Amino acid sequence: MNWTLEVVLVPVADVDRAKDFFTEKLGFHLDFDSRGDGEFGPVQLTPPGSGCSIIIGKGISSMEPGSLKGVQFVVADVRKAHQQLVERGVGVSEVRVAGPEGFRPAQDGDSLDNVGFVVFDDPDGNHWTVQQISSRG
Repeated sequence: MNWTLEVVLVPVADVDRAKDFFTEKLGFHLDFDSRGDGEFGPVQLTPPGSGCSIIIGKGISSMEPGSLKGVQFVVADVRKAHQQLVERGVGVSEVRVAGPEGFRPAQDGDSLDNVGFVVFDDPDGNHWTVQQISSRG
Protein backbone atom coordinates (compact mmCIF):
# COMPACT_ATOMS: atom_id res chain seq x y z
CA MET A 1 0.00 0.00 0.00
CA ASN A 2 1.35 3.46 -0.94
CA TRP A 3 1.16 6.29 1.54
CA THR A 4 1.50 9.62 -0.19
CA LEU A 5 2.01 12.92 1.54
CA GLU A 6 -0.35 15.33 -0.18
CA VAL A 7 -0.71 18.47 1.96
CA VAL A 8 1.27 20.35 4.61
CA LEU A 9 -0.49 23.06 6.64
CA VAL A 10 1.65 26.18 6.97
CA PRO A 11 0.79 28.62 9.78
CA VAL A 12 0.87 32.25 8.63
CA ALA A 13 -0.24 35.57 10.11
CA ASP A 14 -1.01 37.35 6.83
CA VAL A 15 -2.51 35.12 4.14
CA ASP A 16 -2.10 37.61 1.29
CA ARG A 17 1.56 38.25 2.15
CA ALA A 18 2.22 34.50 2.34
CA LYS A 19 0.35 33.83 -0.89
CA ASP A 20 2.44 36.48 -2.66
CA PHE A 21 5.67 35.05 -1.23
CA PHE A 22 4.93 31.48 -2.29
CA THR A 23 3.68 32.39 -5.77
CA GLU A 24 5.95 35.34 -6.65
CA LYS A 25 9.17 34.48 -4.81
CA LEU A 26 9.07 30.68 -4.91
CA GLY A 27 7.07 30.13 -8.09
CA PHE A 28 4.39 27.92 -6.52
CA HIS A 29 1.21 27.31 -8.51
CA LEU A 30 -1.98 28.68 -6.94
CA ASP A 31 -4.36 25.71 -6.95
CA PHE A 32 -7.25 27.53 -5.30
CA ASP A 33 -8.12 30.39 -2.99
CA SER A 34 -11.44 29.64 -1.32
CA ARG A 35 -11.60 32.75 0.86
CA GLY A 36 -14.12 34.54 -1.33
CA ASP A 37 -15.04 37.88 0.22
CA GLY A 38 -14.14 36.80 3.74
CA GLU A 39 -10.86 35.98 5.45
CA PHE A 40 -11.61 32.37 6.36
CA GLY A 41 -10.87 29.60 3.90
CA PRO A 42 -7.90 27.59 2.74
CA VAL A 43 -5.51 28.68 0.02
CA GLN A 44 -3.72 25.77 -1.63
CA LEU A 45 -0.39 26.17 -3.43
CA THR A 46 1.88 23.57 -5.06
CA PRO A 47 5.62 23.77 -5.70
CA PRO A 48 6.63 23.18 -9.34
CA GLY A 49 6.82 19.44 -10.02
CA SER A 50 5.58 18.44 -6.58
CA GLY A 51 2.88 15.94 -5.68
CA CYS A 52 2.50 17.63 -2.29
CA SER A 53 0.86 21.01 -1.75
CA ILE A 54 0.77 23.49 1.10
CA ILE A 55 -2.31 25.10 2.55
CA ILE A 56 -2.34 28.50 4.21
CA GLY A 57 -5.29 30.38 5.63
CA LYS A 58 -6.91 31.83 8.72
CA GLY A 59 -8.17 29.25 11.18
CA ILE A 60 -6.80 26.19 9.38
CA SER A 61 -4.30 25.22 12.06
CA SER A 62 -3.65 25.71 15.76
CA MET A 63 0.09 26.15 15.08
CA GLU A 64 1.50 29.61 15.65
CA PRO A 65 2.79 31.50 12.59
CA GLY A 66 6.49 30.80 12.21
CA SER A 67 6.40 27.54 14.15
CA LEU A 68 6.76 25.21 11.16
CA LYS A 69 10.30 23.82 11.00
CA GLY A 70 11.87 20.96 9.10
CA VAL A 71 9.87 20.82 5.87
CA GLN A 72 12.26 19.99 3.06
CA PHE A 73 12.17 20.45 -0.69
CA VAL A 74 14.28 18.31 -3.01
CA VAL A 75 15.83 19.69 -6.20
CA ALA A 76 18.17 18.28 -8.84
CA ASP A 77 20.63 21.21 -8.55
CA VAL A 78 20.87 23.10 -5.25
CA ARG A 79 23.24 25.73 -6.70
CA LYS A 80 20.67 26.56 -9.38
CA ALA A 81 17.91 26.64 -6.75
CA HIS A 82 20.06 28.98 -4.63
CA GLN A 83 20.63 31.29 -7.59
CA GLN A 84 16.92 31.33 -8.38
CA LEU A 85 16.01 32.20 -4.77
CA VAL A 86 18.57 35.00 -4.67
CA GLU A 87 17.33 36.41 -8.00
CA ARG A 88 13.76 36.41 -6.64
CA GLY A 89 14.78 38.29 -3.50
CA VAL A 90 14.52 35.45 -0.99
CA GLY A 91 16.91 35.67 1.97
CA VAL A 92 18.63 32.30 1.61
CA SER A 93 21.69 30.75 3.22
CA GLU A 94 24.82 29.94 1.29
CA VAL A 95 25.02 26.46 -0.21
CA ARG A 96 26.21 24.12 2.53
CA VAL A 97 27.51 20.56 2.59
CA ALA A 98 26.46 18.11 5.31
CA GLY A 99 29.17 15.81 6.62
CA PRO A 100 30.36 13.96 9.71
CA GLU A 101 31.46 17.22 11.35
CA GLY A 102 28.20 19.05 10.58
CA PHE A 103 27.66 21.64 7.87
CA ARG A 104 30.34 23.61 6.03
CA PRO A 105 30.18 26.07 3.13
CA ALA A 106 30.20 24.37 -0.28
CA GLN A 107 33.27 24.87 -2.42
CA ASP A 108 33.72 24.67 -6.18
CA GLY A 109 34.10 21.05 -7.15
CA ASP A 110 32.16 19.66 -4.18
CA SER A 111 29.79 16.85 -5.03
CA LEU A 112 26.49 18.08 -3.60
CA ASP A 113 24.29 15.11 -4.40
CA ASN A 114 22.37 14.15 -1.24
CA VAL A 115 24.57 16.41 0.94
CA GLY A 116 24.03 19.90 -0.54
CA PHE A 117 21.56 22.17 1.25
CA VAL A 118 20.25 25.73 1.48
CA VAL A 119 17.77 27.08 4.02
CA PHE A 120 15.43 30.05 4.13
CA ASP A 121 12.54 31.43 6.15
CA ASP A 122 9.22 32.61 4.79
CA PRO A 123 7.90 36.04 5.91
CA ASP A 124 6.31 34.48 9.02
CA GLY A 125 9.52 32.74 10.11
CA ASN A 126 8.59 29.21 9.06
CA HIS A 127 11.88 27.45 8.25
CA TRP A 128 12.39 25.63 4.94
CA THR A 129 15.25 23.43 3.71
CA VAL A 130 16.23 22.60 0.13
CA GLN A 131 18.31 19.47 -0.53
CA GLN A 132 19.96 18.31 -3.74
CA ILE A 133 19.07 14.79 -4.86
CA SER A 134 19.80 14.75 -8.58
CA SER A 135 18.18 11.37 -9.23
CA ARG A 136 14.76 12.88 -8.43
CA GLY A 137 15.09 15.89 -10.76
